Parts: sequence; structure tokens; C-alpha cells
Amino acid sequence: MDLKKLLPENGPPIKEVSKYIEKYKNELIVIKYGGNVFIDRNIFENFIADICLLNKLGLSIVVVHGGGPRIKRELDKSNIQSNFIRGLRVTDKKIIDIVERVLIDFNNDIVSSLEKMGSKAVSINTKKNNIIEVVPEAKELGFVGLPKKINNKILLDIIKQNRIPIVSPLGLDENNQTHNINGDTAAMAVAKSLKSRRLLLMTNVDGVLNKEKKLIAEISSSEILEMIKDETINSGMIPKVNACLTAVNNGVTAAGIINGTKQHSCLWEIFSDKGSGTLIRK
Repeated sequence: MDLKKLLPENGPPIKEVSKYIEKYKNELIVIKYGGNVFIDRNIFENFIADICLLNKLGLSIVVVHGGGPRIKRELDKSNIQSNFIRGLRVTDKKIIDIVERVLIDFNNDIVSSLEKMGSKAVSINTKKNNIIEVVPEAKELGFVGLPKKINNKILLDIIKQNRIPIVSPLGLDENNQTHNINGDTAAMAVAKSLKSRRLLLMTNVDGVLNKEKKLIAEISSSEILEMIKDETINSGMIPKVNACLTAVNNGVTAAGIINGTKQHSCLWEIFSDKGSGTLIRK
């Protein structure tokens, strides 16, 4: 394999890449790509190129995507106001139908973009290959679900064929009713169920920042809990670090929060000694 030809010029150094390809050869990596990062088509194309490269280098990847901004756009078009409780959108029958449609469209967009670049990918959503069984999160939220069970077999069968599962944050309850799931929660549930080597949450910030707003390269669970307590970690970062903590306390080796708007950030995170965001270990 000619790494020089495959790797982008502004990607991690070849020497380090070779070492990490060896390290991750038989491991699973779950990557969550936030909907708020995907608004810019260039960033989207960069991400698709990086995922294709990981696939060509023989790594086993599962992608879970978000879709918040796209959902908001569609709801605005229909003049539907959203209410949020604890950061989660209250979802009635009308809203869940729109959410499902938007997320499945986006899912298909990712799959076809990967195929255009030469990687085989498979859609996973509530209409096709559903893998997530949910229970309702709370009555007042409507059709918002918490993952109860993940069908690992479907995912592993796809990966064995060197294809990339692309998972929508949607699930079905016992009555086959679709529920929306927080994207970070869905990714964490998949990583935990597969006991993946890595969970990467790609977002639009660099990672976990300290009081001086400097990036923390690596951090333990107990340090994170301290930072939540003294409010260094607050608002939108709390659900992300909580998803990472749940993952590393349930069999995932390490979880990372990285900036998906930066070119090749997931390559730097996986294939370089210094990484690109914050690595969270138990």
C-alpha cells in the first residue's frame, strides 16, 4: 500500500500513520459526526474523503450522524415551533415524521457521497436495517427515545464485507414507533454495545477546554467530574462528555471530542501521536 499516494499532504506524518494502522487493524472505531458541522458542504466533502481513506487503509468504522440544523430548517418551513426540555426537542407525531424523513435523506446523502468516492456504505435507519431498540426517554418529550438494545450482528456483518455502516440517530420501540435519539447518545450506545476501541465525537469546538480556554489533550473521568462540578465544563459540552464517560466506563478503551470543522481532524486524532482534540480515558 503506497501511503504517500493515499494520504493528504496536510495530514499526519507517514511514519506515525503506519504505526497506528497496525494498532487499529482489528479494532472498531465509532465516529459521530454532528449535524451542526455538516452545514458547510466543503467540510462535509472533507469528512467523506477522510472516512473513505480510513476504509481503504483497512480500519473498521461505524459512522453515526446528527442532523439538528437540517431538522430545524424543515420544521421552520412548516412553521412548526420546537420546544426544548433539558436540551432535547419535544417531539410529537407531526415532528417525528419530519425528523425521520430529514435524517433518512441525510443518511442516504452520506452513503451515496461515500460510494462516489469509492467506499461501499450501508444505510441504517428505522426504514432499513434498523439496529436500535428504544424505550421512551420521558413522557413529556414525546417520541424521544433512549437506546435499550443495539443489534451488533447487522453492524458486524456489514463491517466484515468491508462496508461502512451509516447510522441515523433513530430507533423503534416495541410497537415499531419511530423515536428520535440524541446523536451523541446513539453513538455512545453503539460504541458501548460493540466495545469499540474508540468513540470519536466530531463537533464544532476543539475539545474540552480548561479555565484559561486552552485545549486539554487528555483527561480522566474523575477530572471531568470535577470540571463539571466547578462549571468549567458547561452547557452543550456536558452531554458530550457524559456520553464519553458512559462509553469509557462500559468497555470502550477511550473516547475523543474533536473539531470536525478542521481539515483531517479525524485522521490526526487516529493516526498521530499528538491527536487533534481531547482524549478521555477511564
